[in-house]
Order: sequence, then C-alpha cells, then structure tokens
Amino acid sequence: MKVFLARFKGTKDQVSGKFSEEDQLKRQVTALYGLLSSIYGSDKLVLRAGKLEALQLMRSERIEERVLALQKLVFEDPTYDTLPTVAEIPAILESIQEEIADTIARRTVEEELEKKIGEKMIQRHEDYYREIKMQVIKENAGPENAQTLKRLAILEKLDSKHLAASAMEVLRPASFAEVIGQERAVKALLAKLASPFPQHIILYGPPGVGKTTAARLALEVAKGIKQSPFAKDAPFVEVDGTTLRWDPREVTNPLLGSVHDPIYQGARRDLAETGIPEPKLGLVTDAHGGVLFIDEVGELDPALQNKLLKVLEDKRVFFDSAYYDPNDGNVPQYIKKIFEEGAPADFILIGATTREPEEINPALRSRCAEIFFEPLTPAAIQNIIKQAAGKLKVAMDDQVPEIISEYTIEGRKAINILADAYGLASYRQQQAGGDESILITVQDVYEVIQTSRLTPYVLCKASDDSEVGKIFGLGVAGYLGSVIEIETVAFPARSPGQGNIRFNDTAGSMAKDSVFNAASVIRKITGEDISNYDVHVNVVGGGRIDGPSAGVAIMLAMLSAIKNQPLPQNIAVTGEISIQGKVRAVGGVFEKIYGAKQAGIKKIFIPAENIKDVPVDLKGIEIIPVQTVEEILRRIWPQNRSCLAS
Repeated sequence: MKVFLARFKGTKDQVSGKFSEEDQLKRQVTALYGLLSSIYGSDKLVLRAGKLEALQLMRSERIEERVLALQKLVFEDPTYDTLPTVAEIPAILESIQEEIADTIARRTVEEELEKKIGEKMIQRHEDYYREIKMQVIKENAGPENAQTLKRLAILEKLDSKHLAASAMEVLRPASFAEVIGQERAVKALLAKLASPFPQHIILYGPPGVGKTTAARLALEVAKGIKQSPFAKDAPFVEVDGTTLRWDPREVTNPLLGSVHDPIYQGARRDLAETGIPEPKLGLVTDAHGGVLFIDEVGELDPALQNKLLKVLEDKRVFFDSAYYDPNDGNVPQYIKKIFEEGAPADFILIGATTREPEEINPALRSRCAEIFFEPLTPAAIQNIIKQAAGKLKVAMDDQVPEIISEYTIEGRKAINILADAYGLASYRQQQAGGDESILITVQDVYEVIQTSRLTPYVLCKASDDSEVGKIFGLGVAGYLGSVIEIETVAFPARSPGQGNIRFNDTAGSMAKDSVFNAASVIRKITGEDISNYDVHVNVVGGGRIDGPSAGVAIMLAMLSAIKNQPLPQNIAVTGEISIQGKVRAVGGVFEKIYGAKQAGIKKIFIPAENIKDVPVDLKGIEIIPVQTVEEILRRIWPQNRSCLAS
C-alpha cells in the first residue's frame, strides 16, 4: 500500500500536463476510492459509507459530492455536510492523502507488532501473553515515556540558561607566556613531558602558583612535537586526590575501575539475570594514551596509592570476580577480554601536591621525576594582576597591583581579589548610571580586603635603619619561607655570675638549645661571660622554630645587646651554630631566600655548605656564604673589633 500511495503521488505531476484540472481532480478522487477499497475491502467500505451517511454521495457523478464522501470516510466524521468548491478540492485531497498515509503507517506498525507477538507466543507459554505484548511495545517505543521525556525537556531547558563565565575561567592562563614566576619549573616540566620518552611527574609547591594549568598546557605543547608519543586527541583527565576513596568490596573505584557483581545494585539487568559480573572502567583507562592529573596526590588513600603503583608498572588494570566463569557461553566478548587481558591504562601520571616530599609515598616518588614550583614574589603577583586587568579590559590605579601583592602570595587569590574589586567598581558605575570604562580604585581593593578580613602576608619589613639586639632570622613552613624577627635585651646582673637567660618557650626546645650554644660561642669569640648579664631573648609573635636554623641569628642578637652594637635591619641570617662558632648547613634555603625577598631584605648570610641551594638566576638580593660567625661579624661591623676577643 505504501508503494501504491507513493506511486499515486508521483504520477500526479506527470499527468498534470495531459488533462484539464477538473479531469485531473476526478482521476485523483477515483484513485483515492480505489486506495480505500484496497485498505478496507470493497464490502467493508460500503458498510462504512452506509454508517457515515456517505453511500449516496460516493455514487454521485458530481466531484464535489464524491469529495465530501471521501472526507466522511477517511476522517470517520458523519458531520461533514458542506459541499466543497472546486477551488477547495485540491487542498482537501491533500489532507485526505496525508490521513490515508497515517492510516497506512499505523496499520504497518500494528502488523509488525502482531507478527512479533506471534513469534514470542510460540517461544513461551500463553500465560505470558500480556508481558510479551508490553515487552514488544517497549522494544519498539524505547525506554522513554511521558515522564522521562518531560524531565529531559526540563534538563534541556536548564542547559539553555548560562550565566557569564566566572573570573577564573576568563583569567586562566592560555599559554606558558601567561604563567608568571615559574619559568624554571615550566622548562623542567616540558623537558620531562614533551619528549619521545615522557616521565611520570610529581609537582611540588604552594597552592595557587599554576601547577594544574602548567600540566594542562604542557600536554598541549607535547601534542605538537613531532616525536612525541601523544596523539592529537590525547586526553587530559583531571581528578582531585582528596575525593578518591577505595572500597574494599571493589564495587566502587572511580580511579582504577571496579566490578559490579550480579548481586550488587548497579549491575546491568540482562547480565545480572544470567549471573555475569560487569567490569566498570575507571579514570586510568580514560587517560589511556594521555595524562592522568591527580591534584593533591599526597591525600590519596594509601591502599589506593599502592594499587595505582601496580597500574603504573603493568600499564593495564586487571579485574577479578568470583562470579566470572571463562567457560560461560553467555559472557560477552568485551567482558571476557577485560577479565582475561585487563583494560589498557598506558598513561603519564602527573601528581600535584602542597606536601613536603618526605610525606609522599617513597615508592611513588621513585617512579616519578620531581619538579618544584616556586613561591610567587610580590613582583610576580603584580605582573599577574596587570595581566588579569588586561584580560578584563579594565583600568586600575597604579597602586592596585602593589597593594594586592602585600596581602597574598597566591596567584589564584590575587586574581580573586582583583575580580571582587572589579565587581565593586562595576556596581558603583551602574549605580551612577555612567557608560564610561570601569576603573578599579585603591578604595575598591581595600574594601575587598576589609570585607574578606585579609591581613598583610609579610608583617616584618626590612629597613635601612640599625637597631641594637634585633635581627631577622629565616624560617620555612611547607614551601613558603618567612622572616622571623628576633630581639634581645641584656642588663648587667645584680650579682656577677648570677645572671639569667630568659627565652619564650613557644619558640620550641630546639631554639632554646640554640640560645645556650650562642652563649658558649659569645664567650669563645669575645671573652664575655654571659652569666654576668640578665639576657632576654624573644622571638616576636612567639613563632615556633622547629628546625635547627636560628642559632646564628640568636647569637648575633645576643652579642649586639651585650656589646650595645646596632645591627643592620636590611639583612637576614640563617644557619645553625656549633659551640665552636661554625655555621652549619640548614634546610629550606631556597624558600627562605624568597621569603626574605618578600620582606625587602637586601643581604642574606647563609652557611657555605648551602651555596648549592641558591638559585643561579637570583636577582635583587645578595647571598653571602659563610663558614664561621667571625666572618659575619667582620662584614656587619667592619670598623669595630671590640666585639672579638683580643
């Protein structure tokens, strides 16, 4: 019938040039009656016409009455009683043809359904007839129903609504040229990733300095290198290690993948009914051929870390299940392949962490190259602010970058402060009703700072003055160096040899030991017995000194107080002191130098053994390696020999 209708429509244009319009309409009407007769049968068509009061009209010689009869028959509506005009007939015939086409389509679908139902009934018992019919209907209609389609429409409507992009999306670096203050780290990252033999990598550094962005950009660069193993569509799969958890039942493991056994909720119904376990591939397989980036990799569950190490070694993920039977003929081939050969997981791991290297799994560290991102200097923060202002196309007061750099050392935080100030400036302009370009003022920035309760990151600032009994030591916490303000006062003891030494306990026992070491060194190099003085040593703010690094600074502060000799306030000292006056090596020199630069220090004395830890391209600060405290004294008091023993 479909073929007949199509042929009927196709011939309409072919005969249009051979007959008059009325003859052509008569032929169409006659053809439609023939089509109805083939659909319903001649006898049923006559009965249908009788019920719809169309029998007399159908036998008429007038085309108008015959068309009216067609309307009654096709639309099953006896209320049609208005004879159409000749001009209206073509449109009516077109609608009749469409209705007949729909009828043929429905009858075809019904025939297919009946055929399938019949096949199912042969296979199963008649008691399941109703279930089989519903199953066939579902197979033809799909899983959708009115409720699911309504929810889909709601979701699509929600997807059509979008707010403006967030500031972080707009201001995220799009190239390495926009990654400020990490030139050496970026160079090391590219050397290890964009090569014919890329390495697994761990990125260390404080938060907000660009580790994630640099990793993403490095993969894009690697894709463009001719000898790179990364394809143009190599994936970059990013996940946070703090959100990954390991389920001992192995039914939930988004990182490595898991197995949904038939008894567990979540297994596919057709597999569960036949007792076949279903593997679910994880992120390591999603990252196959590309990079798996795990932020805060140090927070990853220890058991999960061990399993990840196995994947790095095998470059595949293997699954196991007590329900898997390799001889079961119902097991799909892809499931059999996964269980027997494992799922591919050949990727490069890039982990980022704010933890110290000693806190990372040693086995994981041994498989990875290590790159350290540097803390951002005030100058780097200012460059980031200027770059972000350019992307926002906004003007700002000249002092804005410098002010923001005083309150954070994180690039992400600096951009957030600028974005908040931008919001204030934009709101102020809208309230004023102006259309001028937005200007971020100093007042906008300070309002954001006050609202967010921010405090200056560097509380101790160097100066060109000199003070007695006061010096700057250097400390480090994580990857951030800082200046430690140490002050000392000394008074002659009421009774010779009965003096006391006071020291704030909150600074730690190791720092207290440094005080007594300093007393011995002072007596050795000057001949002064410190027991003749009442000495009070104070670490301003009670900052805790966990490592042996403040001994030299404490000794200089005590000696300055006893001898009443002022110390320059634009220098800093790090290093532990032995009782023989030697300056011993300490850790964290790299971070301490950056902390000193942020405080405006011009000159740092470090142990000679630490000279290898000094950045080779360091600018704006003088590093002086020393082996003994006498070397320091000669440099800070070159004209005064009274501080040394005769």
